[in-house]
Amino acid sequence: MPRKTSGISRSCPNPECGESGTNIIRYGFFQLKRGKRRRYRCKACRKTFCSTTDTPYYRVHGSRNTFAEACHLSVEGASISTIARVKRKTWNTVYRWLERARTACKAFNENNLKQFDIKEPQADEIRTFVDDKKKTTWVMTLLETTSRLWPSCLVGKRSYRNIRRLFRDTLSRSECHERLLITTDGFKPYGWVIGRMFGSHCIYGQVIKTYRNGRASRVKRSLVIGTTCQLEEALSDSEDSTKLNTAFVERHNLTIRQGSAYLQRKSSGHARQEENLAGHLHMFQCYYNFIRPHMGLKFGTEVRTPAMVAGIVKTKLSFRHVFSRMIFFVFRILEGEGRPAFEMAA
Repeated sequence: MPRKTSGISRSCPNPECGESGTNIIRYGFFQLKRGKRRRYRCKACRKTFCSTTDTPYYRVHGSRNTFAEACHLSVEGASISTIARVKRKTWNTVYRWLERARTACKAFNENNLKQFDIKEPQADEIRTFVDDKKKTTWVMTLLETTSRLWPSCLVGKRSYRNIRRLFRDTLSRSECHERLLITTDGFKPYGWVIGRMFGSHCIYGQVIKTYRNGRASRVKRSLVIGTTCQLEEALSDSEDSTKLNTAFVERHNLTIRQGSAYLQRKSSGHARQEENLAGHLHMFQCYYNFIRPHMGLKFGTEVRTPAMVAGIVKTKLSFRHVFSRMIFFVFRILEGEGRPAFEMAA
């Protein structure tokens, strides 16, 4: 006789059904080379499924640990060929694994990377190429300095339209309760976008660096929007900045280059398609925000992730959490505040 599930809440993977809770029952086992696996059944639509249905683990010819280790190597700068040699898998197998992981991480970011405070954003770009060095493309990033959260990323041309998309995506995910302190480089579309989107509701400054022999020989700081008094007040309230700077987003760009084989200089592992580069950045964004401890956010003996500091989650996650349908988030209200946040379910 089928028995009701207990302890863990599951939902039906059938998009036309979506039932969960007591409507999902245990429905025997099925045999694999590594042992038996539990089968489940939805009493509403009578569909059967296993615990890995609609996850990257579904019908993966390998263990979940091997799959997660391959993803860890990918976001730590290893190329697909390197991962294939280390894990003794074919190149095509590793490519398919990472393709699944990128899709899952992108969906995880869209569903969970939201409802955070934004106070001091910094924006910058990374220059790279796709397939051929003549085909220059840009990776536009935006970093929230206070929590070191990386909310938005965009791959494409360095244009007014893409800069506007970058800031719109960040604003759609975040909540702003005070005047922002925004800092960028001297790229003109930044001033146009920020002036139209924020106007006098922000303090905007530019940091323009002049390089000589590979080193910054001159740094010019200019206040574009706001008054000097407003800037001094914002800098005094800032926990990280004492003057206008783009140091945090520039250091973040270095972290991205080190974590992506597609962006490493003088390497044969560059991206052949723009979709692959964008997909890998989605996976690295998930890893950076939710999984990778940030040493700049260390509090005593506890090393936190940017998502923990931003109040999105309460604990450090792993790729197993991201890839599994069995991990759910409980919606609750933070004490003393009127905005929602997410907490890991027990």
